[in-house]
Amino acid sequence: MPEIPPPPTTAVRRRLPALLLLLTVFGPISMDLYLPALPALTIELAATTSVAQLTVTACLIGLAAGQLIAGPVSDRFGRRGILLVGIVAYIVTSALCALSPSIELLILARLVQGLAGGVGIVIATAAGRDVFSGRALTRFYGSLTVIGGFAAIVGPLLGGLLNTFTDWRGLFVFLAVIGVAILVAALIGFGETLPSGRRTSGGLARTLRDYRTLLADRVFLGAVLNQGFLYAALFAYLAGSTYVLQDIYGLSPQWYAAAFGLNSAGHMLFGYLAGRTAERWSIAGTLAVGVAVTGLGALGLLVAGLSPMPLWVVIASLFALSSGVAMTAPPATTLAMTDYPQMAGTASSLLGMVRFGFGGIAAPFVGVAGALSILPLGLTTTVAVLLAAASCLLLIGRKGTDAATAAAAISTPAHTH
Repeated sequence: MPEIPPPPTTAVRRRLPALLLLLTVFGPISMDLYLPALPALTIELAATTSVAQLTVTACLIGLAAGQLIAGPVSDRFGRRGILLVGIVAYIVTSALCALSPSIELLILARLVQGLAGGVGIVIATAAGRDVFSGRALTRFYGSLTVIGGFAAIVGPLLGGLLNTFTDWRGLFVFLAVIGVAILVAALIGFGETLPSGRRTSGGLARTLRDYRTLLADRVFLGAVLNQGFLYAALFAYLAGSTYVLQDIYGLSPQWYAAAFGLNSAGHMLFGYLAGRTAERWSIAGTLAVGVAVTGLGALGLLVAGLSPMPLWVVIASLFALSSGVAMTAPPATTLAMTDYPQMAGTASSLLGMVRFGFGGIAAPFVGVAGALSILPLGLTTTVAVLLAAASCLLLIGRKGTDAATAAAAISTPAHTH
């Protein structure tokens, strides 16, 4: 049986969930806020478009690598200290981005900013596992999905609004200010969630053993690969939707923002509903439904790539794709995290690294045929969803028992104080 975390105190129950959710905005806000100013940044730093886009890629790589490092370190030394170091590094690197005199230094600063931002994501996931169990854990991971969708909506819209008052450097100053606000909130409201008696020891050798343990578990591996392939489809959508909707279908920036907002709202809504559905009905069933909905969206894009389709078909397909991925996140995250409270940081780091890493690999494929073809987006997302569905076969764990054990843990009522 997986170890049951101690019951959260009243103060923790009130403050900690909101603070952990706040930590998850690091990644989306860092990725999205300055995008409206990317053309101006490209001109000012005398860069080509492809080189300027490396500022996005560098942040994505940093977010993946930062989680891979911070998770095991937090298992050994605790969550609070690592989190505070990450937030301070985020503030400093955001300021360095604002002061960068060249595109090369900006790309480097963005990489380190991503590394620091990854700390917040992995600590939020791991600390949630430290203090919640059963239905409360599934509900919490559903909330993480909702906040991620909300940040995806707010980031570009807020960046566009701020860009009317300030330039791209000012946007990075704003990110530094957000970091300061989160630092103050963490200093006040984030107590250590991993007591010294539950921490790991042994350094790199122990970390490597933990990785081997996790990757040898078919349930964990299946859940992580499922999320990696589905996030590859999601990042392909994020990379390709602007070309599809604006260049092919001729939407204005305002109508594109409206379509993007609609899809992000679907991401939020279905992420919330999936958390509740997995909690009350079935984690395996919710995961299967999410994969199926994502598959419908991917097939719609594939059909639109093979034969011209009306705009509403493409928008409905993108909506289904984004919403379906959101439906899978709470049950898959719970499956990955339930059995390993003693190495929650390491488990969280692998999950986050695979999500962002697979997403970063998939995103460039959508442009291989130029900006006027939907077919690469349809092919990329369809193949990714098929691989995600195949990964679900691994969830029939060793001798068929792991999935049952995880399901029993999910159905156990959360501790009450």
